[in-house]
Amino acid sequence: MKLTDTLIRKTKPSDAPIRLSDGGGMYLLLNPNGSRWWRFDYRFSGARKTLSFGTYPDTSLKLAREHRDNARKSLASGIDPSAKRQAEKVAGADTFESIAREWFAKFAPGWAKGHSDKILRRLETNLFPWIGSKSIASIEAPELLACLQRIERRGALDTAHRAHQNSGQIFRYAIATGRAQRDPSGDLRGALPPARHSHYATITDPVRIGKLLRDIDGYRGGFAVGSALRLAPLVFTRPGELRKATWSEFDLDNAEWRIPAERMKARVEHVVPLSKQAVAILRELQPYTEATGLLFPGQDRRKPMSDNTANKALRSLGYRGSEFTSHGFRGMASTLLNEQGWPRDAIERQLAHGERDKVRAAYNHAQHMPERRKMMQAWANYLDRLRVGAKVIPIKRAAK
Repeated sequence: MKLTDTLIRKTKPSDAPIRLSDGGGMYLLLNPNGSRWWRFDYRFSGARKTLSFGTYPDTSLKLAREHRDNARKSLASGIDPSAKRQAEKVAGADTFESIAREWFAKFAPGWAKGHSDKILRRLETNLFPWIGSKSIASIEAPELLACLQRIERRGALDTAHRAHQNSGQIFRYAIATGRAQRDPSGDLRGALPPARHSHYATITDPVRIGKLLRDIDGYRGGFAVGSALRLAPLVFTRPGELRKATWSEFDLDNAEWRIPAERMKARVEHVVPLSKQAVAILRELQPYTEATGLLFPGQDRRKPMSDNTANKALRSLGYRGSEFTSHGFRGMASTLLNEQGWPRDAIERQLAHGERDKVRAAYNHAQHMPERRKMMQAWANYLDRLRVGAKVIPIKRAAK
């Protein structure tokens, strides 16, 4: 039932808070002390959030509804109303923080939630406290460098480089929207030592791969975890993509796994052709976990297993983190498939190293799918031969 001013005035406080709903996520919260606060509940990027529209009667019922309708329009456009409000609070001065939050609100809906959370936390921790309140047009290269060097001094060189990259994106957005004339981050190229990127530990020696596969077959832990370990080398997706997989994504009759865009790093749907060996593992697992909706539920059967479960299982088999991780199946497949002559484009598409351009990504998906299906089956057959210790035979394509 919609609220009226008469109903609001007649409702008296009680010992517990009272919620008077007006629909569309908005309600009036009547507290025991008599205060009346407008609240708007909504979800953004999977998280539940609440926005305040002020108190009644200072904020009238009519005005509160206007605030709610504007917030819902922002949500429909992919903008978080809370982030938009934070940006508007300091927008009059065109500060670095206000424009950064505006930039973030505009582009974050297209990013994976974990990625967007890291960017916002990076800005709030490393840049806003020192240059957030400054007019973006007044910030010079030395001021920005001081922030980056502060990060560097605590040993987070990779974070410093990422903060440099994000600040450049924000300055260029300010230039494009007429709030700044130049990007001082460009003056800082070479001002930081190069970041040292460490690759995920992997195994590429065929003999050692055979031993790893036999060790996995001998895993004596949980059945779902063992199945995840056996499936991982056959699909070589990112660990998070595998452990969060749901049965609704699989078409076993057509030997295909479609990972939705929202679970992919590049935000583009990814198709994994399934070998006969992979389908066999999945059919064996299906009766055990299908009721949960998840392939690999954790202790709480409503949630996927944790991000460290597979690595703990590998440790129990004697593989240290410096020797091999669950992410290492990707490097293993990439290295050997390239060595064995498979088309680089097909390998890159299967690793989901796709273009951000969704039209081009869809084109490449269709272009390389037949080759990828052959490659994935040949790869599974090759791993079978390594598992039994057979002579290593390359799996290059047959000459046309």
